[in-house]
Amino acid sequence: MAVELFSTSEHKCIVFPDLVRGDDGVQANQFLVVHGDKSALIDPGGALLYTPLNLAMSRYVQTRELTYILASHQDPDIIGSVDRWLMYSDCTIVCSKLWGRFIPHSVPHYQKGAGGDRYLLVPDEGIDIPMGSAHLRALPAHFLHSVGNLSFWDPVSRILFSGDVGASMVASGTAYAPYQDFSSMVGRMEGFHRRYMAGNRVCRLWAGMVRKLKPEMIVPQHGLPMKGAAIGDFLSWLEQLECGIDLLGPANYRV
Repeated sequence: MAVELFSTSEHKCIVFPDLVRGDDGVQANQFLVVHGDKSALIDPGGALLYTPLNLAMSRYVQTRELTYILASHQDPDIIGSVDRWLMYSDCTIVCSKLWGRFIPHSVPHYQKGAGGDRYLLVPDEGIDIPMGSAHLRALPAHFLHSVGNLSFWDPVSRILFSGDVGASMVASGTAYAPYQDFSSMVGRMEGFHRRYMAGNRVCRLWAGMVRKLKPEMIVPQHGLPMKGAAIGDFLSWLEQLECGIDLLGPANYRV
């Protein structure tokens, strides 16, 4: 089921939160931003989701007319279906410059129309992505968790699509709705962030950047979106979080 996070006559942000069935894989959200005749599909997922996502988004945009695929990083639940999107649409793949030669490994060598001209490679500092009279901004989120990781900022809706940052592990079938009480969700995200995020320094840098944006909503790829007081509480928690290499010592590397 599609959920509209933001909607005006010209600009829409839509999430598809329930296309992964039951125990088929980890719960994942796919996002569509439409501005006029331009559209961007964020983290569309792997082959498991291509057909159901294609059908679900057809209410808003036809596959052939899709402008962009935005990939926060290179994991299969992010961009594993890239070969099909390249084949059945004329979209441009937007990803970190670090993954510009890795993502094509998911594309058969015989497939036409999948060359380097189909990619917009994002420098480490980020880039604006034109959307007609508007734009999206690819922001650095490196090492959270991928070495070439991006968040996507929509200035019109003031929604930050944060990828794995802020992800919460929720049960299949959980109603998709924003939460404002961070304490009710921290138990569903702490273990994931401690393991998957590289270290506290990058958490602090990212949180400081996000505070300057003053987002209305932070929307991760897994779990539920946050708004209101939960945003500030989450950023404060993230700034103090020990994770990744902070937790490692000699005992973790022994024979």
